[in-house]
Amino acid sequence: MASRVLICSLVFVLSLVASSFASETEDSKEFVLTLDHSNFSETVSKHSFIVVEFYAPWCGHCKKLAPEYEKAAAALSSLDQPVTLAKVDANDEKNKGLASEFEIKGFPTIKILRNGGKTSQDYKGPRDAEGIVTYLKQQSGPASAEIKSTEDATTLIDGNKIVVVGVFPEFSGEKFENFTALAEKLRSDYEFGHTLDAKLLPRGESSTTGPTVRLFKPFDELVVDFQDFKVDILEKFIEEASVPTLTLFNKDPSNHPFVIKFFNSPNAKAMLFLNFSSELVDAFKSKYRDVAEQYKGKGISFLIGDIDASQGAFQYFGVRDDQVPVIIIQNNDGEKYLKPNVEPDQIASWVKEYKEGNVTPYKKSEPIPEVNDDPVKVVVADSLQDIVFNSGKNVLLEFYAPWCGHCKKLAPILDEVAASYQNDADVVIAKIDATANDIPNDVFDVKGYPTLYFRSASGNVLQYEGDRTKEDMIEFVNKNRDKTAKQDPGKDEL
Repeated sequence: MASRVLICSLVFVLSLVASSFASETEDSKEFVLTLDHSNFSETVSKHSFIVVEFYAPWCGHCKKLAPEYEKAAAALSSLDQPVTLAKVDANDEKNKGLASEFEIKGFPTIKILRNGGKTSQDYKGPRDAEGIVTYLKQQSGPASAEIKSTEDATTLIDGNKIVVVGVFPEFSGEKFENFTALAEKLRSDYEFGHTLDAKLLPRGESSTTGPTVRLFKPFDELVVDFQDFKVDILEKFIEEASVPTLTLFNKDPSNHPFVIKFFNSPNAKAMLFLNFSSELVDAFKSKYRDVAEQYKGKGISFLIGDIDASQGAFQYFGVRDDQVPVIIIQNNDGEKYLKPNVEPDQIASWVKEYKEGNVTPYKKSEPIPEVNDDPVKVVVADSLQDIVFNSGKNVLLEFYAPWCGHCKKLAPILDEVAASYQNDADVVIAKIDATANDIPNDVFDVKGYPTLYFRSASGNVLQYEGDRTKEDMIEFVNKNRDKTAKQDPGKDEL
């Protein structure tokens, strides 16, 4: 989401920061504040603008961000109007209340808090020191910058990002107030400017005196004007107009904000992945754009991605390189539809079949294990129905990620729980890699790892939220299982 601006003397600012590390005393200074449940509210209430990172010590992305975040904090602390950066260990049990309050669902998550913490916005800028400084300098200033000259306009509207400019006969009245209110609300997503003179702007009708909202963008029609200043209607216009007809996904960082916007869209998502060095790439782009134009405004967004930049998406969707060119559609219910080895002339007919409900959903699944005789049974998407839903057994199922530290810590405990039920045919302890298998989101709400659910033999589904000890888990299973004539296993071990 385009929220980067040019800033003056950035090199100079960063050189000052570098020089400040020359002495041994300064070298040890930490500029990022460490907050926790005991000092968070008091500290935040003293700041009209403060940035807080919620992290976990085991998180690889957090470790990568840490030095850049510290460098940015040092640079921002030396400004005439310093910007404070802080961090909270959201993995600490004592800080779980803060993590819940700010709806932290992954790490790192960075929040911009304004007015003593009364308002909160997601940080949507870069993750390198220079980019963080640039982004936060813009965010801490006015929500909309006044354009007084062609130089101001050129600095703000650089042709690589979305910029919203209000043209007004005067900076007062209800329409101007609505515009500034919307700029404050959406400032983390877009850059805003306002002017009295449309002649200063690089594109669009120069004779207009407003009130007019002019949207500048680097794709499709480069300029769009809009005159309805009702806040909700204006916001909808900006959101819809700022999505490309065809989003490009490659390694060019200038495209990344639009890719993020694509995946945040409420529409169904059509994604064509192919090798951009292929001799057929132009034919694919032409046919695919035609389809995107045909379905524009009809609840489906389109993206075309280069396989060199799409390996993360391939892993998420369970796609192999030998299936390229491949088109995938994911609807709002999370169901996926896949057409591997697609040809340019097949795209339009396949999307039409999808819209008509004639395409079978695709399910990502690891292979069903040939041998599955460990105490904790391995479940994959293709065996979920048989082991969990249709087995007639009481099943405790862990949803885990292979890289998750908490999951690794739980593994031996889950083994002990499973061993306790090894002679009870009515209870199954199982696990599923939730990163490699599709799971039914209408049954299991998995927002983090590990997540445990229990399904009784009669079909009652409960999430386990107790302590992750052998004793507590066995007690939970015994309490919620469908009763049988057999002695509860593990009872003697409580």
